[in-house]
Amino acid sequence: MKGGTRLVLAIALVAVPAACRPATADEGVETVEVTIHYSHFDPSTLEFPPGTTVRFIVHNTDPIDHEFILGDTRVQNVHELGTEAHHPPRPGEMSVPAGTTRTTTYTFTRPGALIFGCHLPGHYAFGMRGLVTVA
Repeated sequence: MKGGTRLVLAIALVAVPAACRPATADEGVETVEVTIHYSHFDPSTLEFPPGTTVRFIVHNTDPIDHEFILGDTRVQNVHELGTEAHHPPRPGEMSVPAGTTRTTTYTFTRPGALIFGCHLPGHYAFGMRGLVTVA
């Protein structure tokens, strides 16, 4: 092997590990993965301190569409009675089509309880909801 070839090979071997390192999480953002399976959320209970910003990565493994709507009882009632068939991505609200993964970010500003649920016809009544405690 010629000297120049060895140098290129050595540089390539040193450079590869740097390119393969996993990306680091954004400063101050916690990531939580939620799986939808059989029209239920897993996990269905979460707890965060006030001031926490969370990136929710929601995997819908079902063959039907779902939603991830995060908010208080008033927000849940508005969505349960509403007519918005699909949700544009906004903090704490999104549609999650069958077999896809979607992401939303939400900052929990004050102590209390919030609900996340799916409001497609019959899903919330079926029990498709979870609880977030902010304390």
